[in-house]
Amino acid sequence: MNTDNLTKKILMVLTSHSELGNTGKKTGFWVEEFAAPYYVFIDAGFEVILASPMGGQAPIDPTSELSDFETEATKRFDADEVAQSKINNTEKLNKMNSDDFDGVFYPGGHGPLWDLTDNSESISLIGHFLSNNKPIAAVCHATAALLNVKDDLGTFIVKNKAITGFSNSEEDAVQLTDIVPFLLEDELVKRGGEYQKTSDWQPLAVQDGLIISGQNPASSSLTAEKLLNHINK
Repeated sequence: MNTDNLTKKILMVLTSHSELGNTGKKTGFWVEEFAAPYYVFIDAGFEVILASPMGGQAPIDPTSELSDFETEATKRFDADEVAQSKINNTEKLNKMNSDDFDGVFYPGGHGPLWDLTDNSESISLIGHFLSNNKPIAAVCHATAALLNVKDDLGTFIVKNKAITGFSNSEEDAVQLTDIVPFLLEDELVKRGGEYQKTSDWQPLAVQDGLIISGQNPASSSLTAEKLLNHINK
């Protein structure tokens, strides 16, 4: 029996944005928040496709490559030429179709605040996943990609949903409160989300129906595992 067509597929949507506001510093996606989920999916036998708004090379936040933030997953990524090639050659987001995937995962980093919050292609894609009863997951700042998605009735999808993302106190701790375009915690609350958080830098992943979210880098594996469990149930 040919099982090739039975392999489950995850779409991971990365930022294309590399400028940290007007600071002159670089941002992008946070390595841990990509690497840990990526290997959760790969080790479970899933096929993983990477996409970004602009396609091509997805920018890595240079801070996330510092030794202070190394984990087993980031070390594995550093030695993984296949994964690095995927990062350097992401698909264009507008070519992605929810019908081709079992779920979608958005890794964080500050980049998504700028280019995935109001991205019409991303908003449409998330809407299609939900309409087809497929789960969506985001970690840390990437929960911003859910902010402006509405359901068929015009209601924000985060309204009355248990949801998390990078907290105001964590943003303050990294001294970027005045740099970011908005505070994610505040915006989730404004849209009626039932925002949840734990202590800074501690793992928290929550699921409410098809919507799965993680608070910070420490939550990336947990968030991925919840997505995996939902797909496999």
